[in-house]
Amino acid sequence: MSTLLPSATDHARTARLRDSLLTAAFTADGLLDLLGAPAYAALARSETVPALRATRGDGPLETLVRLFLLQLPVGRARAAAALPVDDCVADGWLVRDGEDVRATVDVRPYSGPEGEDWWIVSDLGCAVGGAGGIAGGPGGPSGVDRSQLVLGVGGASTTLAGITIRTPVASALDLGTGSGIQALHASRHATRVTATDLNPRALHFARLTLALSGAPEADLREGSLFEPVARDTYDLIVSNPPFVISPGARLTYRDGGMGGDDLCRTIVRQAADRLNDGGHCQLLANWQHVEGEDWRDRLSSWVPRGCDAWIVQREVQDVAQYAELWLRDGGDHRTDPAAYAARYDAWLDEFETRRTKAVGFGWITLRKSGSDRPSVIAEEWPHPVEQPLGASVRAHFERQDFLRAHDDASLLAARFRLADEVVQEQVGLPGAEDPEHVVLRQNRGMRRATKVDTVGAGFAGVCDGSLSAGRILDAIAQLVGQDPVLLRDRTPESIRLLVEQGFLTPVAD
Repeated sequence: MSTLLPSATDHARTARLRDSLLTAAFTADGLLDLLGAPAYAALARSETVPALRATRGDGPLETLVRLFLLQLPVGRARAAAALPVDDCVADGWLVRDGEDVRATVDVRPYSGPEGEDWWIVSDLGCAVGGAGGIAGGPGGPSGVDRSQLVLGVGGASTTLAGITIRTPVASALDLGTGSGIQALHASRHATRVTATDLNPRALHFARLTLALSGAPEADLREGSLFEPVARDTYDLIVSNPPFVISPGARLTYRDGGMGGDDLCRTIVRQAADRLNDGGHCQLLANWQHVEGEDWRDRLSSWVPRGCDAWIVQREVQDVAQYAELWLRDGGDHRTDPAAYAARYDAWLDEFETRRTKAVGFGWITLRKSGSDRPSVIAEEWPHPVEQPLGASVRAHFERQDFLRAHDDASLLAARFRLADEVVQEQVGLPGAEDPEHVVLRQNRGMRRATKVDTVGAGFAGVCDGSLSAGRILDAIAQLVGQDPVLLRDRTPESIRLLVEQGFLTPVAD
């Protein structure tokens, strides 16, 4: 099979292909309707048997699923009933195989944030599941250097898309674009989108993704990290970089080629120079848990001067689990047992040399605030959150601005509103007159929970934006028989915590 990739330079033919996909309902919703939830979910796990059973019909949608998702040959006449076959062959989306045609790339329906019908283009067999996925599917990308494979949409891609701040901006940079999903999202709210990648194949796939999805063209630049944009600055930078901490750079899409977690540290350290004032950089990252060091302190030291940061650790794996995960991703578990053991041993040697006891995964968001008192928060939060989370991320930094600008006196003069869908839970022994403690719990955003005393619970419950914090505390003091001056003195710290965590929202004057 040829290693040449499709072309989308003929806009009219690409538009006809897109119209055919829409007409056949080759969309995220259409797939769910055809396959049903179990088969649809199995396909996301690279399990194809349920989808094969669901596509035994000969309708256009079944044809497209077999061509582009299951990567099976389809009779030319059958394909012509679903697609402009001559156009697709001319542009390289399909190739002839005797009386049949085959897809040259994976085309995966994807639903945009406002219900847009988009398609993500990637190497055959690499839509999900890593490079190891190509071994099990028919029609893999013959002749393609495995190190240059381009993946489609995975959990990391959708996670980053969900946490990204979607405020309209003049300029956005997708650093390490891969198949182009982040650039596609950015095209909806950024006037100018730039996408970079070290792998020229990835830039071609990103161009295909944007064109097939009907998005504006992006400024695509080849190069490593910030080198292709060394003279430019942006309002938003997003990156799902090759963050895997590995003993060698075997696969471009995942292995950054730097030692340990240096690649993620480099992105964080250099981002400030490429951000406009007030701009955000958001990335996914892996980081080492090094013996004798607190991971929070270690990552906080990465943050450049003049930047606020919010670092959220979502998961931690011991080094053996981590090595096994990425060995499977690369298909090493299917190789000779001795070769697998040797590679496994090399991973553990790398971790031992770097005194790495575990690896963390999570999100890092920077904001170029220019403050001489930056807010840098590193926390562990492995619990479920509500996606999309972009609005909550933006609100986090707005609250940090508020807290930085208000001392205790001005905090007591401010007014607050209890955030939406916060509930109170009382915990204690059955029949006890008073609870042991009170918990405030969010049902939106980060879905946090925090313990408060009865004064804190009463204070939060009264916050509707009409009274200042000080007046509410005076009323509570009178109600419970406490000295109002002492209550005012000891409560600001608790108020700050409730604001920082999003339970209370400042109300503008």
